[in-house]
Amino acid sequence: MIDIHCHILPGLDDGPANIDFSIAMARAAVEDGTQIIVATPHVRRDHKVDPAGIPPAVDALNAQLEADKVPLRVVAGAEVGWREAADMTGDELRDVTLGSSDYVLLECPYGKSPADIEGVIEHVRAAGLRIVLAHPERCPLFRGDLDRQVAIVEAGAVTSVTAGSLAGSFGERVQEVAFEMLERGIVHDVASDAHDHLHRPPRINVALHEADLALPGVSDHAPWFAVTAPMAILRGEEVGEPPRVARPRRTPWRRVLRRN
Repeated sequence: MIDIHCHILPGLDDGPANIDFSIAMARAAVEDGTQIIVATPHVRRDHKVDPAGIPPAVDALNAQLEADKVPLRVVAGAEVGWREAADMTGDELRDVTLGSSDYVLLECPYGKSPADIEGVIEHVRAAGLRIVLAHPERCPLFRGDLDRQVAIVEAGAVTSVTAGSLAGSFGERVQEVAFEMLERGIVHDVASDAHDHLHRPPRINVALHEADLALPGVSDHAPWFAVTAPMAILRGEEVGEPPRVARPRRTPWRRVLRRN
C-alpha cells in the first residue's frame, strides 16, 4: 500500500518527537502492509516548518530505515494549510508537492467560518498544479454542504479521506459523511494521516477492515484506495473515477415482524 498523508518526520510538526518514534511508526505501517509513505508535515503558520528542510529530513529517515532493515520508503511531501497556500507563489507550491508529482495536498479548513476554499484551489491551479483535498470529511464546511465538495471534485480536485474516519475514530458524524462520500463516488484515496505509533498509527488496512463492520465491503476496494489512486497521484497522472460503495438498506421492522 501507499500512504500519501502521514506525519512521520521527527521533530518538525505535531508528529513524532524523535527518530525512534518515527521508526516505530514505520514498523507499524509495514506490519499493516504499507510500502511507501509520503511524509507530509504541516506547512502552516502555527508549525513553522521550513519546506527546504523536508527533503533532508526524509533522506535522514530513509537512511535510518535502511540501517534498521525496515522495508519502507519515505517520499517528501507536505500538508499545506489552505490559508498559507493562498499566499504562496507557484515556485513555493511546487516545492511542497507530493513526491515529484504536480499534486498539492491541501488541508481543508477546520473552522465553521466562511472560507473561500474554491479561490485557493484556483490559485493553486493557476500555478499549473493539481489538488488533493486532505480529510474533507472532517471539514465543517463540507459536512453541512456535501454538494459543495461534489462540485469541487467535478471541477478536477481529488479527495483523500482519513482511514480512521471510516473506522469511526473521529465520531459517528464524520464517519457518516465519509460513508456518504463513498456512496456518491467522491473518495479517491484513503490515507492514514498518522501522527504517532500509539494513538494515531499508520494503519490503513486495519481501519478499512474495521469500517467493514459499519459498511460491509468497503475493504474490498483497498487496492484502489491505497494502491491504484495514490500511485497515480505520485506519478502525476489522472486518478480516474473511484469506486462507489453503497450502504446497505435497512429492512423495515414491520417487514421483519411479518416474516416471523
